[in-house]
Amino acid sequence: MYKGFPSSSFRRSGDGLSLEILEEKLPSSLQSQEVLIRIRAVSLNYRDVAMMNGKYPISVKERGIPASDCAAEVVAVGSEVGDFEVGDYVAPIFDLYSLTGTEEQMAALGGHVDRVLRQFAIFEQRVLVHLPKHLSPEEAACIPCAGTTAWTALGMPRSSGTALLQGTGGVSMFALLICLAAGIHPIITSSSHEKLEKVQSLGGSRNIDTINYRSHPRWEEEALRLTNGRGVDLVVENVGPTAIAQSLASLARRGTVSLVGFLGGIKADRFPDTILPTLQKSLTIRGIAVGSKIDQQNLCDFLTEKKVSLKPILDDVVFAFEESQAAFDHLFAAKHMGKIIIRI
Repeated sequence: MYKGFPSSSFRRSGDGLSLEILEEKLPSSLQSQEVLIRIRAVSLNYRDVAMMNGKYPISVKERGIPASDCAAEVVAVGSEVGDFEVGDYVAPIFDLYSLTGTEEQMAALGGHVDRVLRQFAIFEQRVLVHLPKHLSPEEAACIPCAGTTAWTALGMPRSSGTALLQGTGGVSMFALLICLAAGIHPIITSSSHEKLEKVQSLGGSRNIDTINYRSHPRWEEEALRLTNGRGVDLVVENVGPTAIAQSLASLARRGTVSLVGFLGGIKADRFPDTILPTLQKSLTIRGIAVGSKIDQQNLCDFLTEKKVSLKPILDDVVFAFEESQAAFDHLFAAKHMGKIIIRI
């Protein structure tokens, strides 16, 4: 029977600029719908470091426990839990309110509420999802935010068309693997020739087009060339206002820009005209706030059905729990390719 015990966790410091490790005692008992999980791996997202470096546009919980993405094992369940049992392989959803995607409230892990950069955590069963059993904890830890965002941004399920993916960060690399498994033709951008060579090696017999935006600063023209002048069907837009005009120009008629990130910053001296090009080509601009529990479960089912390996999206460096600050620094310095993992 579960009786509570200590658990180490990292919290943002009082000034919000670094991490502090603390030992915190878990509640002495579980409520009827609660599940205690042991976290095996955590993956980081840009938002995790943006919160600590003055680049996140939304207020977050002071001295909160950061990170939203993890893979975990169930170690105890409440008296009325029926969907999970001890030993199950699970992860929480990113937004604890977003079960169907129609909810008005929001509670994002690692921002509004504490969560997963810790050894143990307690969640209500309604916000947990079973993970694909063929994935390692390091791979599966990439699913809740980065994976579900990529799935939603691509408008899945779909099995045709061309998608332009900006950069080689976690969302774009996850989207690349989904494209390859689903039959969508990917075009991916980077300023690094070395990174683009690595990306192309993932395609096997399937062609992956690449654009070095340092060599091709007008990369939208290169996207048009690669599609014989037609344009792409969808852009996974990770940069924000500084790139949105080029993203719209790269689209085919009736194409879609999925607004995901803000790597180029939120503030712009002059926000580009988005209305005229959208009207001219009947385009759609979608804001992506990760996705719902349904989206995350559909992604997990897809990964299981296609037996997709997520190893290609993992950065070469894996950090121990005690090295969490170094992992955050590694991410902020943009030394990575794909997802940075903290093993617990």
